[in-house]
Amino acid sequence: MHPKLFAALQYLTPQRALSRAAGWLAETRIKWIKDPFTRWFVDKYAVDMSEAEQGDCTAFDSFNDFFTRALKDGARPIAEGESILACPADGGVSQLGEIHNGRIFQAKGHDFSLLELVGGDPQIAAQFTGGHFATVYLSPKDYHRVHMPIAGTLKSMTYVPGQLFSVNNVTTETVPRLFSRNERVVCIFETAAGPMAMILVGAMIVASIETVWAGLVTPHKRRVRTTSYGDSAPIHLEKGEEMGRFKLGSTVIMLFGADKVRWLESLGAESSVKMGEHFGDILPVEK
Repeated sequence: MHPKLFAALQYLTPQRALSRAAGWLAETRIKWIKDPFTRWFVDKYAVDMSEAEQGDCTAFDSFNDFFTRALKDGARPIAEGESILACPADGGVSQLGEIHNGRIFQAKGHDFSLLELVGGDPQIAAQFTGGHFATVYLSPKDYHRVHMPIAGTLKSMTYVPGQLFSVNNVTTETVPRLFSRNERVVCIFETAAGPMAMILVGAMIVASIETVWAGLVTPHKRRVRTTSYGDSAPIHLEKGEEMGRFKLGSTVIMLFGADKVRWLESLGAESSVKMGEHFGDILPVEK
C-alpha cells in the first residue's frame, strides 16, 4: 500500500473501536481463539521464544500475557557504571538528538512541540529545553517491557489523551506531530542526570499502557491528568528495573535536560537496540 494512502486511511479508521476489539482478542482466554492466533503471530513476526522465561507461546493465559512475557534471567545484561545510560527497551531507534527551540525531530519534514508532548505544562517542558531526546520504536517481535535507563525517583505521572495512529516508520514519516497527537503517559523522574522523562506513547490497536506503580493507566475522563508523587513514600526504581509495559506495543521517548547526557555516536535512525545495552553517558558536572 502506498505510504500516503496508508496514513490517510488511519484518519478515517475508528481508532478506538478497533483498539477495543484488539484488546478483547488480546485478553481472551478461549484457547481455540488464543492459541492459533499466538502461533500465527510468533511465525509471522519471527518472535524468538528461546529468550523467554516460558518458551511455549501457548502456555500463557492470554495473548497479552504472551506479548508482555518475561525473559530468562541474564537475557538482557544491564550496562554497568554510574555514568552509563542503559537502553530502556528492545526495538529500533526512530530518531535521537538535541531538542532545538522547543521542537523535537520526528522524521524528514516533521517535528513536534516539546510542550505539547509533555501535556502542555510549561514547568515540565522547561526542564528539557535545549536537552536531548531519544525515540525507540518497539516492533511486534520485540520484548515489550520498558526499563529504567538510570536509577530515578518518580516525581509525577501525566496521562495525556490523544489519537491512536500507528507509530511504524511509514506513519512517522507521513503524519505530522505524530507523537504529540497520540495518547501517552509522561513519567518524570529525578536522577543523577537531573530530570528525566520516560514517555510511553500509545498507538493503533495498543490495548493499554501500564506502569509498575499505577498498573493499567485508564483515567475515567479523557483529559490531561497529572498525579504528583511526594517524598513521604517515594517510588524509586534502580537502573534496569521495569517501569512499564505496552500491551500490543508502541514507542518510548526519553528526555534529558541541557548538557546532561550524550548518546553514543554509533546510534542513529534505524539502529537496532536491546534493553540494557549501553545507550549513552551522563556528562560530568562542570565546576
